Amino acid sequence: MDISVYRPGELTGADRAAWTGFQAQAHLHGTPELANPFLAPEFALAIGRCRRGVRIAVVREGGAPAAYFPFQRTAAGVGRAIGLGVSDAQGVVHRPGFSWDAAELLRGCGLAVFEYDHLVTGQRPFEAQVSGTFPSPVMDIDRGYDAYLAQLRTHAPKFTRSTLAKERKLGRDAAGTRYVHDERDPAVLRTLMDWKSAQYRRTGRGDRFAHDWITLLVERLFHTRSAPFAGLLSVLYAGDRPVAAHFGLRSERVLACWFPAYDPAFAKYSPGLVLHLRMAEAAAADGIAYLDLGRGQKEYKDSLKTREIQVSEGWVTRRHPVAVGHRARRAPVRALRNAVVTRPELFEPADRLLKRIGKIRSK
Repeated sequence: MDISVYRPGELTGADRAAWTGFQAQAHLHGTPELANPFLAPEFALAIGRCRRGVRIAVVREGGAPAAYFPFQRTAAGVGRAIGLGVSDAQGVVHRPGFSWDAAELLRGCGLAVFEYDHLVTGQRPFEAQVSGTFPSPVMDIDRGYDAYLAQLRTHAPKFTRSTLAKERKLGRDAAGTRYVHDERDPAVLRTLMDWKSAQYRRTGRGDRFAHDWITLLVERLFHTRSAPFAGLLSVLYAGDRPVAAHFGLRSERVLACWFPAYDPAFAKYSPGLVLHLRMAEAAAADGIAYLDLGRGQKEYKDSLKTREIQVSEGWVTRRHPVAVGHRARRAPVRALRNAVVTRPELFEPADRLLKRIGKIRSK
């Protein structure tokens, strides 16, 4: 393989266009997950402005680009998926039929190990050391919103009736509702981040927006717009007051759900659920094929989904002492976390404990 490694700012316009082209054609070649906006060049470039060690490997065959592999690395040669911890899709974006040798790619990138936690399907050279595979619920809207809603009525009739009734009641009580699919007011984005931070604290989770780089990343992506990619802020208003909002990323065919939150004062109306239905309706009108709700066990995801795709976590390693040491440190932590998350008899008590801690923190 002819492998060249670049800093994000060194990537040429031609390479960005080729990368985007691979994503645009992915669904035609049986790799639709490669169209996810977390795998877009815009996301990699935004991460590069917020984090150190971001690199992009370009693999060429016969002088023409064949694949793009964004990653982050340390001086010791530890590699991580770009945006590890906040990215919901990871892997190599490539032309149809391209395959690669994992060890050779790592060697060409100066990596002893590459760690991922949301590897998309179809990345066979990276799957040899998968430590776990997890569902990521999806809302299919490629046949239009009406078809999706009809399927939802069949799959979850009580949920659908209840959510639509709550939307009507919210409209009556608030003198009307209004949905904005692409809100451009940065003050509303700030409101969403404040809601989300409060939610993290209430539920005992770590506040992602306490990390300056994540706040900066979201703000940067909010202002990033190209023909196939955009940071999308969607807002449900009751009268003139925002009651639920979501910030995610859009590619040509996928809306990746990322940061949803709502005003707790309106909780009885389930504004977050109403918002997701309005998002699906507007996204379908824009030609989006599906909403990716992201990995994680949530009751609302089970109600809204039409199917699930799979993402994996694990490592790719070369024979190298750095790889051995890194995996020895990380494997026990991951194994413990996944044992808790995937087993209800462990997850439910842990979740209750975190919420109690959150209530104490919020006082």
